[in-house]
Amino acid sequence: MSSHEPEGDIVTGLPALHPSSLPPTLTVNSPLSHGITLRPLTISHTKDLFKNLSGPSNDRLYKYLGSGPFPDLESFTKFTQWFIDEPSIYAFSIFSSDKAHLSNQDHSTEDKKKTEEGTAISIFCLLNIVPSNRTIEIGHVLFTPTLQRTTAATAAYYLLMKLCFEDLHYQRVEWKCNDRNKPSERAALRLGFTYEGTFRKHMIVKGQRRDSAWYSALDDEWNEFVREGFEVWLGKGNFDERGGQRRKLEEVRAEVEKKRL
Repeated sequence: MSSHEPEGDIVTGLPALHPSSLPPTLTVNSPLSHGITLRPLTISHTKDLFKNLSGPSNDRLYKYLGSGPFPDLESFTKFTQWFIDEPSIYAFSIFSSDKAHLSNQDHSTEDKKKTEEGTAISIFCLLNIVPSNRTIEIGHVLFTPTLQRTTAATAAYYLLMKLCFEDLHYQRVEWKCNDRNKPSERAALRLGFTYEGTFRKHMIVKGQRRDSAWYSALDDEWNEFVREGFEVWLGKGNFDERGGQRRKLEEVRAEVEKKRL
């Protein structure tokens, strides 16, 4: 090899696919998904999403997003339509079949068939999609409070990361957040991402400067311990009769990693 060639491992494996190659009717779920299904966001999901993500009690959900909150269905519909139309983003609706995840509605009168099939309750996206470098980012996370910090929320991330690594063949999945958003930073570490540093004065959001904390998970890590950590943690054996976890996700993943050494 010429001394003028760049150094680094030779890249192998299947080329990464853009998420737009996914069928619009795609449903992503698993026996481990705890009632959660991912579907590509469509405008037909908007009314249910607005119902679950709107109202004064949910205004805080938009604190670190670039827009929102939205006072009415019309403005929220423009928000979801932007996600659908923006070529640099691929958005998913998170559907849940668990009535406990529904927000701002009377569970006793909620459409039974819709709940059994799943109701659109939350959104998250893939962005900074660069198939040539096999890199992609999870972002624009908008989870209803009834989903946050639940087993089902972890299952949603498991489904999306599995899709990125195994179906779309990415080798690096990124996570970036405002470095003041400590819950997001804790979530990244809990889910198996590694902190890489903080980009100072990285963005301007709603007229304010944002320093961004960068995290990543790699395909090697996914294959060696991150995926198995999720799957063991999400398994029925890890939860008691009340649904409480017996071991933390970080503990399970550390055990898996230790076995691999």
